[in-house]
Amino acid sequence: MIDSHCHLADEAFAADLEAVVDRARAAAVERTLVILAAGDESEAAQAARLDRLWPETRFAIGVHPQQAHQFAADPDRSADVVRAQIASTPSARAIGEIGLDYHYDFSPKDVQQRVFRAQVALARELALPVVIHTREADDDTVAILREQGGGVAGVLHCFTGGAPLRRAGLDLGFYLSFAGIVTFPKAAELRETARGVPFDRLLTETDSPFLAPVPHRGHRNEPAHVSLVVAALAALHAMPAQELADRTSANFRALFRP
Repeated sequence: MIDSHCHLADEAFAADLEAVVDRARAAAVERTLVILAAGDESEAAQAARLDRLWPETRFAIGVHPQQAHQFAADPDRSADVVRAQIASTPSARAIGEIGLDYHYDFSPKDVQQRVFRAQVALARELALPVVIHTREADDDTVAILREQGGGVAGVLHCFTGGAPLRRAGLDLGFYLSFAGIVTFPKAAELRETARGVPFDRLLTETDSPFLAPVPHRGHRNEPAHVSLVVAALAALHAMPAQELADRTSANFRALFRP
């Protein structure tokens, strides 16, 4: 199975990264897609360490909407920073996570949108998929992808939307990725939404160190726990977990070409 979205370069894993990797491998996790914040030297250093520990790891690099304010004076420069880091990261396979987040006010909406557009344009230029973060901004996120993303493939990561966002994502040709939230007792509506995603558009992730699934909720998440997400989604479809893991792994390879 594959963890299609995690933050193993986060400082939360600095002290025991090798043990985390060992547990993931022991849980039959084939590889991960690790998200890197563009221009973050600490994350880049830990990514280099991770590359040595787990060569199958692949990376996505982008400016998160919460950091978009750093490029308020020149939003197009965000794409230049991402381009340069991708060029120096042989295992990079995607641009992300990028998008819009209106829940917090770290970055003005107009700046987020301009930085998002610049990175979608870069993805089109480099023929790379995008990893999309959208929070309380679904209409604007979808509108920008429709306007700017012609020919760009991607995934709506940590999907928590309803049927309208599911349909919009599928209409864009995107994959939908589910994290540990699908195991939460109060997530019945999300599980119903997940049930309606075609098998050839489904991905699994942890978003670790965040959103640990039941029974690890409240603790640090890690890639080994993607098995619990796989099991939850497999139960929705009354199929063996291994079959769902095989299908989602094939989807990962189709999108990110690792």
